[in-house]
Amino acid sequence: MIVRTVLERLRPIERDALGIWLASRVSMWVIAGATGWMFVAEGQNVAPALDRWQQWDFHHYWGIAMYGYEGDPTGVPNEAFFPGYPALLWLGHELGLRHVLAGLIVSLVAGAVAAVALGRIGELDGGTRVGRLAVLAWVTAPSAVFLAAPYTESLFLACALPAWLAARRQHWSAAGVLTALSCTVRVSGVFLAAAIAVHWLVTRRSAEADDARGRWSWAGFGWLFLPLAPLLAWSVYLEQQSGDWLAWLHAQSEGWDREFTSPWAAFDRTWQAAFGGTQSPGFAWMFRAEIVAMLIGIVLTIALVRWRRWGEATWVGLQIIAFGTSTWYFSVPRATLLWWPLWITIALLAERRRWVLWAYLAVSVPLMAVWAAAYLTSRWAG
Repeated sequence: MIVRTVLERLRPIERDALGIWLASRVSMWVIAGATGWMFVAEGQNVAPALDRWQQWDFHHYWGIAMYGYEGDPTGVPNEAFFPGYPALLWLGHELGLRHVLAGLIVSLVAGAVAAVALGRIGELDGGTRVGRLAVLAWVTAPSAVFLAAPYTESLFLACALPAWLAARRQHWSAAGVLTALSCTVRVSGVFLAAAIAVHWLVTRRSAEADDARGRWSWAGFGWLFLPLAPLLAWSVYLEQQSGDWLAWLHAQSEGWDREFTSPWAAFDRTWQAAFGGTQSPGFAWMFRAEIVAMLIGIVLTIALVRWRRWGEATWVGLQIIAFGTSTWYFSVPRATLLWWPLWITIALLAERRRWVLWAYLAVSVPLMAVWAAAYLTSRWAG
């Protein structure tokens, strides 16, 4: 009865977005179940269902939830990971849940929030059908396994997408609070704060042009600085613990060899890893995916600039600059999940040309299954 009442109060795009999200979760769980049985090495036992999700970065989140930032059993500096997500794992454990189960529940619930917000943004840009198609394209993205896994993507988007939706509606207090929350989850919150600031500036220019007296409006300006609060608090904590205000940044270099480098050097290293025979076939294939994802990001940024979508161009463009000036391209396919302008662009194209949707799904769905199988069997999946 309660569920029915809630569903009746939802708008059509919100019900559709939730339906697509839940259906995609069933598909992902089917893949997870089948992978656990079909990809078992000779002489090994089938891994328990929850254990299959305990891969890669999850061990760092688990280490922070268990031991804090004073010691990480994985042996790498865990300051590279922001505290928001591990805090929820800790809370779930305190309530009697295994850390991995708590993480899966967080991703499930947060992903539902993100799906609804993405549907609303798509509806603003092109109507209800565009909103539905944007959610469909997002949940079937090649790297969509990370929306289900106990990772930060879903939680970050549960803050970032409503923040952008609030900014589109010029609800600056809500945008500031949600962006501040996103800054506790991932460093990507810094790029989001910049994008919302740019969007505020664009809306101020429009408001000035519409005002008969040409007055500049400062409404909402103070809320743009709220995301600085959690970032400052995080830096103060790190300084007290390690004596380094930017320990999170230096941890990237120490633990993952990610340092600032020239764009051409980053591209050359990634190209050599992808095609130079220096990596195993599985890793080489993933580095090729990194290059493709970077190309998509560059094209998308250029398109957003041409369309004068300045806030969205800032959001994607800053990430492309960050990835393109690292030691090599790393985790770019995962980052595409955060690029809501990409999924809305695909939806707009599919709305005008039906074959675009079928072509996209024909490529993305098989890749999604492969990516999920790779992650669930401890292979690098971007």
